[in-house]
Amino acid sequence: MINFRKVTFIKSVTNYLDRPEKDLPEVLFVGKSNVGKSSLINALTNNKNLAYTSSKPGYTKLLNYFEVDNTFYLVDAPGYGYTSTGSRHLDSFGEMMEKYFQNPHLKLVIFIVDSRHKLGENDVMFYHFLNDNNIPFVLVASKVDKLNQSEKAAMKKNIASVIKDEEFIALSSLKGIGLDCLKAKISHYVK
Repeated sequence: MINFRKVTFIKSVTNYLDRPEKDLPEVLFVGKSNVGKSSLINALTNNKNLAYTSSKPGYTKLLNYFEVDNTFYLVDAPGYGYTSTGSRHLDSFGEMMEKYFQNPHLKLVIFIVDSRHKLGENDVMFYHFLNDNNIPFVLVASKVDKLNQSEKAAMKKNIASVIKDEEFIALSSLKGIGLDCLKAKISHYVK
C-alpha cells in the first residue's frame, strides 16, 4: 500500500524533458485555474503546506513534481483559463502541456472540475483531448462540500450531459470526501 504521507517536493520544470531523474510513473493533476488542484494534493498527502495554494487563479505556472513513497511522481500542472490579472494564458498552458503529453511516464491524469459551476468550453475540450488520445484519467468534481442536495443533483446532471459514460469522484479536500477512492484509483494505475 502506498504511503501518501511520505512525500517530498522534488523540482519545478517548464518541460517534461527536465523531469526528475528517477524513472517513476507520473500522475498529473490538471484543471481550470483555481479549481483546487493544489488543495487536493495537500489533502491527499495530509500536508497542508506541501503545494502552495492561493485564492487568486493562475498562481501555479510550472509543472511541480512531488515524489510519493518512492513509488510515483505526483505532478501539479498550471491551471488553464484566466489568471488573477485577467489575462488568458491558454497558449502557454497548451504549449507546455502538449509537450508533457508526449511523456511516456504518464500513467494517469486526475482531471479536476469545480462542482459548483457548469463545465466550461475548456473543460469539454480537455475531456475530448484525453478521450480522443486514449489517455487514462479520473474525473474529480471538487468542492462538493459547498453544495446542497439539489445542487449536487444538478452537478451530476451537468457532468453526465457533457461527459457521457464516465464515472467521477465527488470530492472535498476540506472535508476529506472521496480521498480514499482517489487514492485507490491512483494506486491501481501506478503499481
